[in-house]
Amino acid sequence: MVEFPAMDDKSLSTLEYRKVLEKLAAYADFSASAELARALRPTDKLDEAVERQARTSEARRLLSIRSETTIGGALDIRPQIEIAARSGVLTGEDLLNIKGTLIAARELARALERQAEHYPRLAEIAARMPPPPGLIETITRAISDRGEVLDSASPKLASIRSEMRVAHERLLGKLERLINDPKNAPILQEQIITQRNGRYVIPLRADFKGRIRSIIHDQSSSGQTLFVEPLAVVELNNTWHELELAERDEERRILAELTDQVGRHAGTLTGIVLALAEMDLCLACAKYADDLKAAEPVLVPPRKMRDGSHPGSTIRLFHARHPLLDPAAVVPIDVALDEATYALVITGPNTGGKTVTLKTVGLLALMAQSGLHIPAQSGSELSIFENIYADIGDEQSIEQSLSTFSGHITNIVRILKKADRRSLVLLDELGAGTDPQEGSALARAILAHLVEQRITALVATHYPELKAFAHSTPGVVNASMEFDLRTLRPTYHLTIGLPGRSNALAICERLHVPEEIIEAARNMLNPADLKTEDLLDEIHRQRDISRKLRADADRQRTEAEKLRLQWAERMEKVEDERQALLERTRREAEAEVADLRGELEEVRRELSRARQPLEALKPLQQQVSALEEAAQAPVARRAPEKIAGMQAPRPLRVGDKVKLRSLKLDGVVTALGESEVEVQIGNLRVRSRLADVQRPNEDAPEATAQPATSSRDTSAARPQIFAPSPGMELDLRGQRAEDALEALDRYIDSAYLSGMPFVRIIHGKGTGKLRQAIRDALRHSPNVDRWQSGQENEGGDGVTVAHLAKE
Repeated sequence: MVEFPAMDDKSLSTLEYRKVLEKLAAYADFSASAELARALRPTDKLDEAVERQARTSEARRLLSIRSETTIGGALDIRPQIEIAARSGVLTGEDLLNIKGTLIAARELARALERQAEHYPRLAEIAARMPPPPGLIETITRAISDRGEVLDSASPKLASIRSEMRVAHERLLGKLERLINDPKNAPILQEQIITQRNGRYVIPLRADFKGRIRSIIHDQSSSGQTLFVEPLAVVELNNTWHELELAERDEERRILAELTDQVGRHAGTLTGIVLALAEMDLCLACAKYADDLKAAEPVLVPPRKMRDGSHPGSTIRLFHARHPLLDPAAVVPIDVALDEATYALVITGPNTGGKTVTLKTVGLLALMAQSGLHIPAQSGSELSIFENIYADIGDEQSIEQSLSTFSGHITNIVRILKKADRRSLVLLDELGAGTDPQEGSALARAILAHLVEQRITALVATHYPELKAFAHSTPGVVNASMEFDLRTLRPTYHLTIGLPGRSNALAICERLHVPEEIIEAARNMLNPADLKTEDLLDEIHRQRDISRKLRADADRQRTEAEKLRLQWAERMEKVEDERQALLERTRREAEAEVADLRGELEEVRRELSRARQPLEALKPLQQQVSALEEAAQAPVARRAPEKIAGMQAPRPLRVGDKVKLRSLKLDGVVTALGESEVEVQIGNLRVRSRLADVQRPNEDAPEATAQPATSSRDTSAARPQIFAPSPGMELDLRGQRAEDALEALDRYIDSAYLSGMPFVRIIHGKGTGKLRQAIRDALRHSPNVDRWQSGQENEGGDGVTVAHLAKE
């Protein structure tokens, strides 16, 4: 079991971290992994947090390519293992569950072993999963798929069951003769055979008691029917019952023997269950992240500040969302502190989102340190905090006779004693619940203490004095939750750098409070405060104008991009029509040239029969050759003109969907090299040149058209004509070496002309003569760069993979 460092338990509850874990546990496929999910705790070690994040990323990448990957119906078999370790006896169903879990672990281990290069961390977990040798096979030989002990479990059991079948047939045969005897029909209630107390009996009418010598085992509720065992079958019943007992004892002996084998491997089997749970937890983290549309955070080490004026923490969250709120309704926020800031004072209206902002930052930090991807934009950065403390919500306690204010102060005192430079402190409504003047002073003093101790802190407040403190104190910045005066509703947008405005008088004005009251209240305010509010109003107004202009510019850019795509699509259609027309014209020209060459050949034969000189035909032959060469030139596809300002495509990444031009097949990039790329096409992995890879909706590289030249111009190169692909594989099994080499030569030439990066030659293992002949031929072929044996999943030494030479 993974050991987790202790994080402040009260703050975990305050930030609703356990609710996140419950959601995570819902993605687990069995109880052991769900238990591990609920026990997950944030780590304060950067290396461990990065490792956890990398595991989640690997699991997401694995599920994006193989969405069917699961733990295969594995069960938490630790209770059964414990019974076996204590010399108990497991049932057939228990052993069947153990077998199923071991098979699931074995299959998952094998699958990840083959993909260890791409998923090294998951493969490391899977390396602990292989089951003890022979245990699965032993259970399979003894237990059926319904959990019953098989005859093949032991020779003695097979013999007992054989004797049981014979005894059973004799017993039932004797009883059937009795009930079918016409003499007994009138005295029987029904002509059936049934069981009472484990003995076969027949129903006898109570009026005819004693007519058949028998033993009474039971009677009906009405007393009209007696269930009797005729004396004639007592010995047969005894024999069958004794064999039943012998079968039961032998089955128990077999189950005890199998249980003993399980008990001997108790430690290994427990380790397999824990490895399965750890693997399933990684998959659960990946599924949760996909549903949250989360991204891997960038975890950064603390920055070293020479003057000690900053704790070195980093909080840069973009488009962050609270993971427990409805994704369709939640408003994303940006909480990005610059390099000089480590304390944030948030002001704004009630229910404006201040508390949600604090919880979002705290909860995302906990998730990041737990290895969970966070619901924020990719590129968001966070430091590792040794502990996270939060004082949020109502701290009133009736049992302890504490008011809301006392409850908050008690919690804050506890936080101040424990927090240090590696902590994150979140305080909601600091100083509230008491006299405003004293509360304001206390809030400034607590915030000043946090700043002096260089503790990263986010504080939500209503006190205007804290705005001035934040404005004048290095390392502290104001922030505000926006409020829409037209709708009198908060917008939940966070603005860093600007303090919140006091909207009380404006709201009163919108709610039609008498003007004389509003004016009287305004006259009572400090003129300096009014001037400050007017300046804030102007700053907010100018910011809103800038935001609107930027939104208009973004919309216009989107519309321009849409028009560009429409234009490109139209040009593509025009180019398709041009290509089709030119191709049709080229074929017609080829046909006409062929007819012309045929007529010229006929004329040459006529002149030869007439013994006339052929010198006059040479210029015509040269002209026909030139025409034929021009007709055979491929039609070059023209790429649409690039529009100014278009950005260059980003580099390929693992997971990108691409198309291989040579194979005309779609796949997903699984690995990248300097000049080669590996693409997963279905269950097939293909290595190809980067130049052969095409992104979806990307133009193919423009072919360089060469002008047709006269056959006399031997220095000019002919245009390149691409041959169709001959297929990825050539099967030469069963052929003689001479025939196989001839077929191989034709196949390699066709594959090289079609531009294929590599091919597979299937020759089988056999004696190895055909394989050696083929590899010798490949070694001397000018079209082959190198060759290698196939991988295990490709056929091993029975297959040779030939990498074709580059042009």
